[in-house]
Amino acid sequence: MTNTATLAPGPGHSRPGRPPTITRERIADAGMVMGLPRMTFVGVAALLGVSHMALYKHVANLAALKLLVAEAIFTRWQLPDTGNDDLEHFLLRFSASLRELVKAFPGLAPYLIRRKVATPAMLASIAAHQAEVAHLYGISIDRARWLLSTVAFHCIALADTVYAVADEAREEDDEELEAEFDLGMHALIIGALAMQPR
Repeated sequence: MTNTATLAPGPGHSRPGRPPTITRERIADAGMVMGLPRMTFVGVAALLGVSHMALYKHVANLAALKLLVAEAIFTRWQLPDTGNDDLEHFLLRFSASLRELVKAFPGLAPYLIRRKVATPAMLASIAAHQAEVAHLYGISIDRARWLLSTVAFHCIALADTVYAVADEAREEDDEELEAEFDLGMHALIIGALAMQPR
């Protein structure tokens, strides 16, 4: 998944004179193209081919618009396939996948870390991930919840910091940064697996 999603024309596009159909999916696609940090009502409306007043009929304000887009990004993201990996290696791939998600969608991290802004759909997706990992690895749901939450929190926060600045200097350091990132996350995962939280 990338933030250069193409906008599929709505049913209204094939008939001249009819306004384009506005759906949550099309709004989310337009928001992903614009990006969370630069998002404006006028910009998203323009990408949809509608007036910003028409968009207000579907989304109450800019904060709600950003939340709708963040929810779509996260709920479209898929938990990595477990394959034949042991839990440690699965958590490494889980971490790498989240890192790439945060890297691809600047501004997403706060919506993933702060429970108070998470939508019911986001929370349901998180709970489904936890249940799947608990089942596949034969661990309790509490253990799966703690492991995934611990790895996700640290990975997302670190990725948000590492990728916050997009410049040529950072691009030159990417390989070294990513190696250090992976090493640090591996250390965290080994420690988390060894711990038995109260």
